[in-house]
Amino acid sequence: MSMIPFNKTKIVATIGPASNSKAVLKSLIQSGTDVFRLNFSHGSYADHQKVIDNIRQLNEELGTTVSMLQDLQGPKIRVNEVAEDVVLKSGNEFIITTEEVLGNEKRASTSYKGIIHDVKGGDMVLIDDGKIELKIKEVQGGDVICEVVHGGTLRSRKGINLPQSNVSAPSMTEKDYEDLQFGIKNNMDWIALSFVRSAADILELRSIIEKSQKEIRIIAKIEKPQAVENIDEIIEVTDAVMVARGDLGVEILLEEVPIVQKKIVQKCIKAAKPVIIATQMMESMIENPRPTRAETNDVANAVLDGADALMLSGETAVGAFPSEVIKSMVRTISSVERQSEKIYFQDHTPASDSPLFYNDTVIHTASQLAKTSNAKAITGMTQKGYTAFKISSHRPKAHIFIFSENRIFLNAMNLIWGVRGIFYNKATSTDETMKDIGNILKEKGYIEKGDVFISTASMPIKEKGRANMVKINYVD
Repeated sequence: MSMIPFNKTKIVATIGPASNSKAVLKSLIQSGTDVFRLNFSHGSYADHQKVIDNIRQLNEELGTTVSMLQDLQGPKIRVNEVAEDVVLKSGNEFIITTEEVLGNEKRASTSYKGIIHDVKGGDMVLIDDGKIELKIKEVQGGDVICEVVHGGTLRSRKGINLPQSNVSAPSMTEKDYEDLQFGIKNNMDWIALSFVRSAADILELRSIIEKSQKEIRIIAKIEKPQAVENIDEIIEVTDAVMVARGDLGVEILLEEVPIVQKKIVQKCIKAAKPVIIATQMMESMIENPRPTRAETNDVANAVLDGADALMLSGETAVGAFPSEVIKSMVRTISSVERQSEKIYFQDHTPASDSPLFYNDTVIHTASQLAKTSNAKAITGMTQKGYTAFKISSHRPKAHIFIFSENRIFLNAMNLIWGVRGIFYNKATSTDETMKDIGNILKEKGYIEKGDVFISTASMPIKEKGRANMVKINYVD
């Protein structure tokens, strides 16, 4: 059995100055990281290229299939440069301007020139994750004149949120288009689109990727109230979803975020779309070697909700204890998965009007058989990943092993709950393939004598179609 932790709920680690060396990347993989996130809000192409090359080398050396996720910055609205020691006082007037000025107590410029067209009197403005709250009085020319409701220290490059305004900025900026070409060139496994508002945002990104003829999957980041309103249509067209609780917790009422998180997770499980929970999972470990009790509970609750993956940001990007964070998260995930039955067997009957009804029924049956037979594993074969996504969506307690000759997809699968990918490029006959798969699992230590495992496959095997058969196997 592999010494690398084998949790069903996956871990996404953001790479930054604290973790971009090959030695630390190796430590993060060995500690239990499944996906590396490259945040394109920071870093040069040279920095990102070095990380990409190191991850690929480590996958070769360690025999792992750790995935890579490119996170596009999107139209993030920010305060421009501000002088030192600027404090906004409650009750005072403050101007956000489209002019280029060095910010002070009376005015500061913004990176988003379209703000004067998107806001109106009475709208709320939040700066630095809501630490500063303004109320707009009026718009005059290039100035947005505000009253400071709750003051605080104003710092350069802090984010601006407009929760009551319809921001007209496109979902992808010029920088995003350039960054996307870099990601496509480097065959990223996943690309996350920030500040998604509708399905159209995802479809625009998909059209660009399809033109490149690359196998890259899309993650829709949910951090705007419009995205929550349009969540069903977004889930339908995307490949995966990220509940980005940082900006979402500023854009909607903070107390609404937990229920939104749970609803989105359930919708994604039913749709067989992976879902990531992100932001402040173990924030205190940026500086401390242990998480708080509240953070441990937050991680545990996300696992209980059924999330495919949990994401770390500053904890691994700039924190003092990147490997310890992963180990701590692994322990919490492992404890919950071992002790709770609530996570498993998210049974959903295939839709009879679906063109893939019969294939879905086979996979549904495999999951039910695994439950009733107490099977150790479920196996499947795939070219594009459909089988992996669908088996995972039923959340079986058995381990899921997906065999594929598509090396690109093997890495992408590392994001999916419970799934482990194994390279396999033989397809002589169904019986020989089933026997071969069983032997591989035995050799790797995943099953042993006396275990039961469930096989799904397509017959005839050489046609490489969708699953249309299921078989119970006993290991002798």
